[in-house]
Amino acid sequence: MKLLLDTHLLLWAAAGNGLSPRAAGLISDPANSLYFSAASIWEIAIKSALGRAEFRLDAGVFRRELLENGYFELVITGAHAAAIAQLPDLHKDPFDRILVAQAVVESITLLSADSAVLAYPGPIQSAD
Repeated sequence: MKLLLDTHLLLWAAAGNGLSPRAAGLISDPANSLYFSAASIWEIAIKSALGRAEFRLDAGVFRRELLENGYFELVITGAHAAAIAQLPDLHKDPFDRILVAQAVVESITLLSADSAVLAYPGPIQSAD
């Protein structure tokens, strides 16, 4: 299965803590292909620059480490951006909304622990 991890899951997986047993199992399953979005790297860079404690890392180094650990990068396309207009108005976070749009357009399962994200229709699964 192709899994697009939301930003928090990426951070928790890298830190080695915070993941539910279900999420840890899905991430460690070699049958699954793991993806991260350019939007997550963008979110980390912005929130790190703002001094947010949970985002204190170098976004460029983090991206390189994800790639070195077998993750695939999902770039943001115009089709992803346009798909946001079709999403219900459930959540205002632009980073989460682009992740949902990417999952829908690419038919990739978005794995998230965020209840607001889980409320969207589409290929989204709970990490809990």
